[in-house]
Amino acid sequence: MGLSGRGQRKNSPFSLGQGKVMRHLKKGRSLHRKSSHRKALLCNLAVSILTNGRVRTTEAKAKEVRGLVDRIITWGKRGDLHARRLAARQVRSRTLVKKVFDELAPRYRDRPGGYTRIMKIGFRHGDNAPVVLMELVDHPAPEK
Repeated sequence: MGLSGRGQRKNSPFSLGQGKVMRHLKKGRSLHRKSSHRKALLCNLAVSILTNGRVRTTEAKAKEVRGLVDRIITWGKRGDLHARRLAARQVRSRTLVKKVFDELAPRYRDRPGGYTRIMKIGFRHGDNAPVVLMELVDHPAPEK
C-alpha cells in the first residue's frame, strides 16, 4: 500500500475522485456553464426581474441571481455616481439604470435588504427541475 503517484495515500479522502473534499473558496453555483455564459445569464435574468418585476425560472438560477438583484437595488439606494456606474456595468441599459435609481430605490428606501421573493410553483416537464416565481417584494398581484 504505497502512494498513488500524487504523494497521497490510496485510501485518503483527498486522492482524486474519492470521498468528499471540502469546498473552500468555491462560492456560488456553476449552473453547468462556463463563467462567461453564467455571468451573461445572471445579468440577463437580473435585467428581466428589474424590468418586469417577476420572472419564472429554476430554483438554482433564482437563488443565484437574488444577490445580484439586491446588490443593484442597494446601489440605487446609494444614489451616487460610482453606484450608478457599477449598476450600469451589470445591466448595460441606461433606461433600466434610470428606473432603478428613480423608481425602485425610493420604493425600497426604508427596507434594509431582501428586495426579492422566491415562490415555488412546481416542477418543469421534461427534466423535473424545480420551477419558481421570483418577484420583487412589493410587485402588484397579477390581474385575473
